[in-house]
Amino acid sequence: MSAATEVRIVAMGPEHAAEVLRIYRRGIDEGDATFETAAPTWERFNATKLSDHRHVAVDQGGKVLGWVAAVPVSDRCVYAGVVEHSLYVHPDARGRGVGTALLNALIASTEAAGIWTIQSGIFPENTSSLALHQKAGFRIIGTRERIGRHHGVWRDVVLIERRSPAVA
Repeated sequence: MSAATEVRIVAMGPEHAAEVLRIYRRGIDEGDATFETAAPTWERFNATKLSDHRHVAVDQGGKVLGWVAAVPVSDRCVYAGVVEHSLYVHPDARGRGVGTALLNALIASTEAAGIWTIQSGIFPENTSSLALHQKAGFRIIGTRERIGRHHGVWRDVVLIERRSPAVA
């Protein structure tokens, strides 16, 4: 892949399962993306993600370069317009506009659905993810210090959110 113009964003489907989970596992293995220690099965992944807010970035040959997906933060009606998202980009595709394209797709799909807040938690060491999100209009809410152990080490999580100006 030589430029972001070669990236297409498409709805995530079962045909992308193996590549999506492979990218997820790589992110887990790198150690600064999630508290998770193993990728779920496709069945579990598919059941927990909102179907209208799951996108993959593919190259001209259809290879998955990255993905983004959202889940509800709560089943309480007051939080119906709030989702939490995850975004993973294959290491070979980083720095080429894939993450930006995926975030833009998520923002568009959530705004079209009347969702007013997208939020996430990012390890402070994941500076590229923090920069990507801030560039896309996310703001830092604060840091949850020593919120959980990851491989025996206490980790902080930076809370970020993007409030939609389009949803009143």
